[in-house]
Amino acid sequence: MRNRIAIFVIGTLLGVGLLVGGLWIYRTYFEPPPLSGIALESPKPAYDFELKSGDDKPVRLSDYRGKVVAIYFGYTFCPDVCPKTLSDLTAALKALNPDEAAGVQVLFISVDPERDTPTRTNLYAQSFDPNFVGLTGSPDDIARVAGAYGVYYQRQEAPNSSAGYLMDHSATVLVVDRQGLLRTIWPYDSAREDIFNDLRSLLRQ
Repeated sequence: MRNRIAIFVIGTLLGVGLLVGGLWIYRTYFEPPPLSGIALESPKPAYDFELKSGDDKPVRLSDYRGKVVAIYFGYTFCPDVCPKTLSDLTAALKALNPDEAAGVQVLFISVDPERDTPTRTNLYAQSFDPNFVGLTGSPDDIARVAGAYGVYYQRQEAPNSSAGYLMDHSATVLVVDRQGLLRTIWPYDSAREDIFNDLRSLLRQ
């Protein structure tokens, strides 16, 4: 009887040990690391929109299902924030290997449809990376898409600027995973290393 109890206890301890060890190995070597930026505890399907790119080509977010998509709202006359953000995204992509980089798509959406035509917007985006896609649409289109993602923008008159006016806008990057779920939001001036690590992590999920 005592032998059976001893065997039962030893077996239970071994089972618990294997379970704990397995969990440790999974969390150490296999579990994706937490994403940087603003965490989304319950990822939801990203709003699927249709806007226009160069030559009025219609583009939908769902066209890139299977890729990690970074969505950034800005405008081509932006003096500093937009170039900085797009440059950071470019640097992070260059740090990935070519196969990984091919699995990422950056979409630049203009919040200044009055001046930014589809062609102008796309050329601006591609001046940072030829694989970036610039998108725009009617004022109602932009308002609908921006609203769906909680993005703020507003025209600000700038009589002392050659541009005539500037656009005050959210400077975050919204990140959609390969399954079409909105996973995290990178604040402005996020570290390039954080962007790189998040992209690599999402590509492996």
